[in-house]
Amino acid sequence: MAAPDTYDLAVVGGGPGGYVAAIRAAQLGLRACCIERERPGGVCLNWGCIPTKALLRSAEVLELIRRAGDFGIIVEPPRIDFAKIIGRSRAVADKHSSGIEFLFRKHKIELVRGEARLAGRGRLQVTAPGGKGPARSVEAARIILATGARARGLPGLEPDGTHLLTYREAMLLPERPKSLVVIGAGAIGVEFASFYHALGTEVSLLEALPHVLPFEDPDISQALERSFKKRGIKVRTGAKVSAAKVEKSAVRVTVDGQDLAAEKVLLAVGVRANTDDLGLEGLGVRLTERGFIAIDGDYKTSSPGIFAIGDCAGPPLLAHKAMQEGIVCVEGMLGKRSHRVDYAAIPSCTYSAPEVASVGLSEPAARERGHDVRVGRFPFSASGKASAIGESEGFVKAVVDGKHGEILGLHLIGPHVTDLIIEPGLAMTTEAGAHEILATTHAHPTLSEAVQEAVANALGEAIHI
Repeated sequence: MAAPDTYDLAVVGGGPGGYVAAIRAAQLGLRACCIERERPGGVCLNWGCIPTKALLRSAEVLELIRRAGDFGIIVEPPRIDFAKIIGRSRAVADKHSSGIEFLFRKHKIELVRGEARLAGRGRLQVTAPGGKGPARSVEAARIILATGARARGLPGLEPDGTHLLTYREAMLLPERPKSLVVIGAGAIGVEFASFYHALGTEVSLLEALPHVLPFEDPDISQALERSFKKRGIKVRTGAKVSAAKVEKSAVRVTVDGQDLAAEKVLLAVGVRANTDDLGLEGLGVRLTERGFIAIDGDYKTSSPGIFAIGDCAGPPLLAHKAMQEGIVCVEGMLGKRSHRVDYAAIPSCTYSAPEVASVGLSEPAARERGHDVRVGRFPFSASGKASAIGESEGFVKAVVDGKHGEILGLHLIGPHVTDLIIEPGLAMTTEAGAHEILATTHAHPTLSEAVQEAVANALGEAIHI
């Protein structure tokens, strides 16, 4: 093996947390490398956030064309080119992965391709992709583990990549399936159910917990469930899946003792941290009970000089949370920290039709914590902009502390709400309250007015409802 390459910082994993950490380190003068076994961008850019949004945009365009008559536009019934939809999604992902490679070159960050394993204090051994080529030794005074997470199965329901799919296979199918069972109604399951249903697939969505998107405010979850059922998606909550048997032309899923057949089954039941075969135990890197890397408030692991960020370090498992952690971790290790991650103000977004977004506490959680809870709602049906664009389904729900005017949580379902969630997030991060939102002049007509009106409604000051 050749002499080791030496860096100030080695980042293991080139996903959202890892590549951002490497770039911030380079901006602060560190000689950094990023070790990645696949393409830069990780699951988010290559197999998750970005390509799925490209797929969902195709579904959105298709649905808009189907409603073109509502806008006085007469078109022929649309046809789909499934291969082109998938191809566009891959092209979008490839473009942005190449963009990260460009940023690495710009900041003089070396992209080390391969799988890394801790080989001693401040040392990593990198095996070439697929084991093809000699191993490489990397030394670094500091190491950040940003290895992400991967899809998990259920006992007796392990993905096979052909009939029992994970999100990766679900976005690379050669043909649109005629029928699909989605097991798990979190963000991934809900988004794929929305996408394939729009394309004409018969979709059944199964969730073991009482509601779809079970960690959202119950009012939002119930509204999405009603919307899905109205569209024709078969939703079953409180559903216990016990088995799946692959037959000639279908997969037979046993749900609550009954059989449900479909051409494909998508397992969307969560993820588990990528901590296998990293050499953690050899350096005393401790894991939590749930298998994530244990860290302190500065992202330090139990082993000196080793840090962890992103999905491998625990929930919330969100790309934007990992990005923020990457910046804060690097700044902290150099004594240049400008801020900390405000975990109470991290937004959650689901890009289904309709979209869902939230930040802060749900109404039940706020009541459990003893707040003087005031709830305000504003329907998009009362929004001039929503009516003008023909997207009036959904509402904004504001959860406010009546005693102090504190924004406790905002929960949205409807048009473009994933773009609206930044305002309440900024308010919570900067400790601006309900009265500051009301004092901020919102442009008219915009969808953002719905946020202001919901907050106003919580205080009994709404104008338009």
